[in-house]
Amino acid sequence: MLPRTLYGPEHEEFRRTVRRFMETEVVPFHEAWERQQHVDRDLWYRAGELGLLCLTVPEAYGGIGVDRSYSAVLMEEQSYCGATGPGFAVHSDIVANYILNFGREEQKQHWLPKMASGEAIGSIAMSEPGTGSDLQSIRTSAVKDGDDYVINGSKIFITNGYLCDIAVVVCRTGESGSGAKDLSLILVEAGREGFTKAKPLNKVGMKAQDTCELFFDNVRVPQSNLLGEVEGAGFGQLMRELAWERLIIAILSVATAQAALDTTLEYTRERKVFGQAVADFQNSRFKLAEMKTEIAVGQVFVDRCIEQVLNNALTPEAAAAAKLWTSEMLCRVVDEGVQLHGGYGYMLEYPIARAYIDSRAGRIYGGTNEIMKELIARSL
Repeated sequence: MLPRTLYGPEHEEFRRTVRRFMETEVVPFHEAWERQQHVDRDLWYRAGELGLLCLTVPEAYGGIGVDRSYSAVLMEEQSYCGATGPGFAVHSDIVANYILNFGREEQKQHWLPKMASGEAIGSIAMSEPGTGSDLQSIRTSAVKDGDDYVINGSKIFITNGYLCDIAVVVCRTGESGSGAKDLSLILVEAGREGFTKAKPLNKVGMKAQDTCELFFDNVRVPQSNLLGEVEGAGFGQLMRELAWERLIIAILSVATAQAALDTTLEYTRERKVFGQAVADFQNSRFKLAEMKTEIAVGQVFVDRCIEQVLNNALTPEAAAAAKLWTSEMLCRVVDEGVQLHGGYGYMLEYPIARAYIDSRAGRIYGGTNEIMKELIARSL
């Protein structure tokens, strides 16, 4: 297959650091986190100590100021070891970006160093019980009252929601009731009166990932918590960042597929059936060849998209295509991996079974794949 040319020696040195962190600080505890439905708070502090949070945030705000290719390395290593629990990508590569790109200087100075150190955990609150992927139907409202906004509504499927210290909340600041023009992004700190968090949601997979519902009952925040200079800019801010969010899903999908292939290869080479290794049967070899080919094709496209990100040239339709194809490919690869494991592929002590229940969500979050098709179709 084609060699990857995206990364240099500095990336590989960083990769070794991330791999050690995942092997020592994450993998041994992941099963316990699955039972409690969120990772331990101490993990965030440890990641901050090692400089693994908010990688692209400038040093002036507590980050290390590298480009997004380093974020991709971290995501890949997290996926290779099957660690779906830590919500680092949402925190570092989505929430921090909103504050960095649209926040006032005082907001950056206050929040970004805390996020880089792990002292503050960030979440982005978009989806609502009645809206799903349709952001223009958001109903959570923020009404001016004196110098404050009064926020009412609820959000669901919020990664890092249970542990979050700061949430970027998508609110409707106008009176239209629907559409894009009245949406704004407002920072809401945990601990505000009326801001409550439900227990982590009982998901099919990704059980160690902190995902919950948030409620806002007359929550008062100062108007200075608005992200950006004017109200109603939220939809444009979301659209600017959503392409990268969708590429994140593609990066995770390809890396998870590679991990699924690796564990399937290991199993089929060791497992004997009718006197020979499962991997020696022609059907097995052909299925493994198909899996390897699909992953290689997806990797080339995703790497090209990362290059486009580094040049500020990634288009929304390319990101949508990457998310669509790789998340579908991941499910195909994992399903084949389960089949090649036989009955053991359905046992949760095997990594392929965990990948089976964890991977399905990729076709839903970040905008369903049906929405991705619509976005791509608009560019035809």
